[in-house]
Amino acid sequence: MVVVQDQFTAGRVGETVVERIERVRAAANRIRHHALNMGEVQGQGYVGQALGAADMLAAVYTDQLRYRANDPEWEGRDRFLLSTGHYAIGHYAALAEAGIIPAEELESYGSDDSRLPMSGMSTYTPGMEISGGSLGHGLSIAVGIALGLRHRAQSGEGSGARVYNFLSDGELDEGSTWEAAMGAYHHQLGNLTAMVDINALQADGKTDTVLRTEPVTEKWEAFGWYTQRVDGNDVGALLAAFDNAAAQATAVGRPSVILCDTKVGRGVPLLEEREKAHFMRIEEHEWQLCRKQLTAGSTGKAGR
Repeated sequence: MVVVQDQFTAGRVGETVVERIERVRAAANRIRHHALNMGEVQGQGYVGQALGAADMLAAVYTDQLRYRANDPEWEGRDRFLLSTGHYAIGHYAALAEAGIIPAEELESYGSDDSRLPMSGMSTYTPGMEISGGSLGHGLSIAVGIALGLRHRAQSGEGSGARVYNFLSDGELDEGSTWEAAMGAYHHQLGNLTAMVDINALQADGKTDTVLRTEPVTEKWEAFGWYTQRVDGNDVGALLAAFDNAAAQATAVGRPSVILCDTKVGRGVPLLEEREKAHFMRIEEHEWQLCRKQLTAGSTGKAGR
């Protein structure tokens, strides 16, 4: 497999399995440090989700997506759609890790006139494909984009780009998500991979008490999707799942979904133990403790 400059593809030439896992794991740790640094700028935010989803974001941006950092609108790019707009803090960190936005720009997170608002906006941020935040819409948009990209490829105008949609377990409460899942199978969108962050928490409380969605694996399978469920904080398991999805993918075929069980606040025990963790207010004296706890358990650290 040839790796083009400014373009990432699955794996690296000559890279061992262990080297691949360690590379992505280090990127995930840097994403977590970036998220903490951004959160401190505002003193609050959706830091817990960013920490929990960092491994998923690192796996996609440093190992799966085809893109060019110096040309975010390159037509041949794979599309990553963040349905959960409030996860933008983690997405910005991943975009910085990918070189699409400068790492120093992360310090402007949530500030007036910043390109990095607290909820993702495609009109502001390079590499942000959609404006998320109105939950339950992302998969429907992904289905439309995947269908359009396939039509273009079949007519000789496209490159066979893939679509990755990041959504949350809370979005499985939305009927529009399941309508989109049904539509993706109907149209046999083999160029679509969905990633569901199952952290068992949403704004109104624990997911299983707000609206039970289990058995979620069986539901996706019943909708015809190629379904895998993994530990979303295990980089090796994530990479294997993406490899499996890619191996069975065809232009016309079953869409794939990877159900990722994650822990809100992953890597920072102080935040992992927070009872109210959906939107966190972190006291001024706690930020350095969070950073120390994360550093103690990681090998990669973002500069500050």
